Amino acid sequence: MHHRTVVQPAPGLSAEDLAVLRANLREQLSFRREQIQQLTAAAPARGDALRERRAPSHVEVGVQLAASARMVLADVEAALRRMDEGRYGTCGLCRRPISRELLEIVPQARHCARCRQVREADR
Repeated sequence: MHHRTVVQPAPGLSAEDLAVLRANLREQLSFRREQIQQLTAAAPARGDALRERRAPSHVEVGVQLAASARMVLADVEAALRRMDEGRYGTCGLCRRPISRELLEIVPQARHCARCRQVREADR
């Protein structure tokens, strides 16, 4: 027997909201994958960069951009998993709903605005 999970919209989000947010996340997923591919294809090895007389800082910028893109990609993939599991739109700390406004700006958000502020203040 095959069981199918029915995913309910997150609190405060309609099915249409979720569809738009999922489309946005999929677009980001595609963009980040392409960005990482371009950055890694264009990045010479550090030894090659020295031979080509490229500034080490330029190589380092490319390395940092690729690392940042990988982090965002992981966040986007995690958000899509939360959607599939029915946990999307709920703060990972306080379990309260994440506002639709925040999700529209940062669809991969894991925490509500209040918990994000607390986490940033603790840094």
